[in-house]
Amino acid sequence: MSDEPDDDLDSDDELDIDGGPQTVVTIEISGLSLYTHIGVSAAEREIGQRLLFDIRIDVGESDATETDRLEDTVDYGEVCQLVALVAQQRNYRTLERLCTVVADRIIEDFGAEAVWVKAAKPEPPIPLAVEEVSVEVWRELPE
Repeated sequence: MSDEPDDDLDSDDELDIDGGPQTVVTIEISGLSLYTHIGVSAAEREIGQRLLFDIRIDVGESDATETDRLEDTVDYGEVCQLVALVAQQRNYRTLERLCTVVADRIIEDFGAEAVWVKAAKPEPPIPLAVEEVSVEVWRELPE
């Protein structure tokens, strides 16, 4: 048996000011299905298509872990409504732009530290058999 201190924790970053463990919250939304008018060709934008969104929101420390109150965290229902609004209020040409706008709005509206957005076309308009095509965008606040 050693008299040396336990070195399981490598840095003070893992503890909060009070010396207890820090809790970091990530909210994940998978498979949000929306019908949008997105695409490079005019026909693709006119006809529209279904997109699937996967979203990961790094909230950071959340009071909801202690208070159990919805107003102390990010409401994922409101996030889904925001994504639908952004995706359906105008026609985008690229998934890259749509994902970037969605990520920026989530950061702005919900105060997230970082956001990852993936948008997939399960039936892409290409002449080959493909399960899906997708784009991922990662945005985070500068430190």
